[in-house]
Amino acid sequence: MNTDSEKRPLLGMTIEELQSVVTELAMPKFTASQIAQWIYEKRVTSIESMTNLSKQNREKLSLHYTVGRKSPAGEARSKDGTAKYLFEVAGGKMVESVYIPDNDRGNERATLCVSSQVGCKMGCRFCMTGKQGFHGNLTANEIINQIFSIPEAERLTNIVYMGMGEPTDNLDEVLKTVRMMTEKWGLAWSPKRITVSTIGAIPGLQRLLRETHVHIAISVHSPFHDERKELMPIEAAFPVSKVMELLRGYDFAHQRRLSVEYIMWRGVNDDDNHADALASLLKGTSARVNLIRFHAIPGVALNTSDEKRMTAFRDYLNSKGVLCTIRRSRGEDIMAACGMLAGKKLK
Repeated sequence: MNTDSEKRPLLGMTIEELQSVVTELAMPKFTASQIAQWIYEKRVTSIESMTNLSKQNREKLSLHYTVGRKSPAGEARSKDGTAKYLFEVAGGKMVESVYIPDNDRGNERATLCVSSQVGCKMGCRFCMTGKQGFHGNLTANEIINQIFSIPEAERLTNIVYMGMGEPTDNLDEVLKTVRMMTEKWGLAWSPKRITVSTIGAIPGLQRLLRETHVHIAISVHSPFHDERKELMPIEAAFPVSKVMELLRGYDFAHQRRLSVEYIMWRGVNDDDNHADALASLLKGTSARVNLIRFHAIPGVALNTSDEKRMTAFRDYLNSKGVLCTIRRSRGEDIMAACGMLAGKKLK
């Protein structure tokens, strides 16, 4: 008999992959749908719990497969209610997820920021994840496990691919997990509950737009080519002007929403000249802008803009017809805020 570490996880498989499994094991074809229901809807943690499968089929399945759920290896809780979870993935590497509860004017939301890679290749100057280098892509199992295995899993209302890694750099696995969350054999969520954040690698962005209906968030951080290239090397290959040109060709008027993430640094990208150029860059799109406070990370000589400057920047964009808000900072005391995830051991 295979040990658990040698067995393949069922969590993270699509319905087509589950159909291949039952065919390989000479089970009835409808068993695939039953397994999917047990894993994604009923959220069982053991094959033995799949009681409408015959004992013989459960034993056969257990020889080579496991459900594949894995609890967090550590956690940290913020005074504001945010929680950061550490998950061990292949090779003993670690990734982090961030749970953010929110009750805004009686509208309760519970969001999980999930990771898609161990580290990141993109090398953005202001991001702690990028500074640790790239150590591998997560599998669909390792991504979806973050969503299923936190203590608050049943409360989640929204998922954001905004943790460690660039989602479009591991797009096949990310798209598989989007299917698991949105299709009838999975969680059957509306795509409106899912946002994928990207720095704007155009080939991956095109696939996201074409193959899903999830919300899209673009990390911009500067409207000027040379400045953005210094902050985000991806600008050399995929200028943000070309990204916006692509996005103007898509309809964001109905279910899908387009947003722009803009971290503000004092004396770098927070003056009226930047606000005016950003408004021009976004002209012809329906993008709404989220202004984000910068959270200091070691070895980076950047400082966050003050509240007065951020408010003036927001008001300027709104006066130009660009919907803009200042995002409330969450989890900074546990290193869970934007750009601070590093897969470090949690106490």
